[in-house]
Amino acid sequence: MRDQDLDKLNAWMTAAEHRHLADLRVQEITRALRALSSAYVERRTQGNGRRVHGALDTAGKRAAFALYYAPLHFMAVSEAVRALGLTQPAPDAIVDLGCGTGAAGASWSLAAGATSTIIGVDRHPWAVAETRWTLSQLGLRGMVKQGDIERLRPARSGESAIAAYTLNELPDGARQRVEQQLLERARRGGRVLILEPLARAVVPWWDDLARRLTALGGRTDEWKVPVEAPPIARELGKAAGLNYRELRFQTLSL
Repeated sequence: MRDQDLDKLNAWMTAAEHRHLADLRVQEITRALRALSSAYVERRTQGNGRRVHGALDTAGKRAAFALYYAPLHFMAVSEAVRALGLTQPAPDAIVDLGCGTGAAGASWSLAAGATSTIIGVDRHPWAVAETRWTLSQLGLRGMVKQGDIERLRPARSGESAIAAYTLNELPDGARQRVEQQLLERARRGGRVLILEPLARAVVPWWDDLARRLTALGGRTDEWKVPVEAPPIARELGKAAGLNYRELRFQTLSL
């Protein structure tokens, strides 16, 4: 990551830490992070590929997602878009599918010069509010709305899209509809980036989608990237026994 983007990440996380710790203790967030992590591990071991139910149903889990997973997702996207050459020319607009905290779309925009309009979509009202707050903290422009990502308006010419750790949360029918949307955006000249965990049990459909995307000129990559996470993410990750020192993910880009 560039120094200026790292500075923005750390400033954003400092503000998020103050915001979420106003009503919660670190110990409470750590317990919630362990619960979230256990649910994801269960998915990997059982290979069910199902949504983690209740992932944002408590203030502790929402804080854990914002303070631990969000910065790691931000760094993963930053690494990927630079290495894959997706920053120049800067996208006019970036559709962030299942935006969560807004980390993915914000990271791509910052890496490309912070000129892109971010269009965030998520079905959870907390995620919509959190993404709006993230964009304001990072000085980025955009719009965020609540809705199902498989029912978006048709893609516009040159509009890029990112689905970061999102497709694995969808049932098969909804995921396949989103995949078709992403292919259509690519056909209209937009760039498409999909990120998911390396654990294939969580994404059993990955190889099939990869074959279809690479047939259209896309590429697939696996990543293991050492990182220096922000202090709050390091503190939470260490307390919860999680790997916060290395990003492990895979991408499809077109």
